[in-house]
Amino acid sequence: MAISNLPDHCADLNSETTMSHKAQPAAESQVALHASDASGPRPAEKYLSIIVYSSRWMQAPLYLGLIVAQAVYVYIFFVQLIELLSGLRTLEDSDAMLIVLGLVDVVMISNLLIMVIIGGYEIFVTRIMLYSVHERPEWLAHANASTMKIKLALSLIGISSIHLLKSFINSENISQAALFWQVTIHTIFLVSALAMALTDKISRDQ
Repeated sequence: MAISNLPDHCADLNSETTMSHKAQPAAESQVALHASDASGPRPAEKYLSIIVYSSRWMQAPLYLGLIVAQAVYVYIFFVQLIELLSGLRTLEDSDAMLIVLGLVDVVMISNLLIMVIIGGYEIFVTRIMLYSVHERPEWLAHANASTMKIKLALSLIGISSIHLLKSFINSENISQAALFWQVTIHTIFLVSALAMALTDKISRDQ
């Protein structure tokens, strides 16, 4: 009985030996991979990575320029507000409405600038250091590149709506061709925002 089992035992030994020989190159490759990881990147790759990653700070002056643009819109807002207050007794309803819509337009553009400045700096440059968590805007906690695009598109739709309403109120002084193109551009903004929202929903569902 022992002699009859001998061939099976030899076959098992041969198969184990073959599997060990096959596993040995894989183990050696894993050891080599870990050794290369432990050695780290080469100096040239390291410095190149540092340069590429630090290039994000080149966007900081752009956001500082947008802050200057924000200050310009603050000035425009107060100029229009003084115009409204100085003409309380002489302005007609349509003229007062146009000035108020202009104020709303300036505020919405200012909100758009704030979203671009703060959101863009937070997402693409570095985190904004605040003294307290309560100072952090609520929308910034959920901000990423995808949501920022949708928020910016919605802001553009709001600004376009204000411009379109001003044009309809002042339609007597605006040509039909200009009104047509304003409606067309506003429709394009709407379709683009819907397409971006749909694309974002499909990507999140996947």
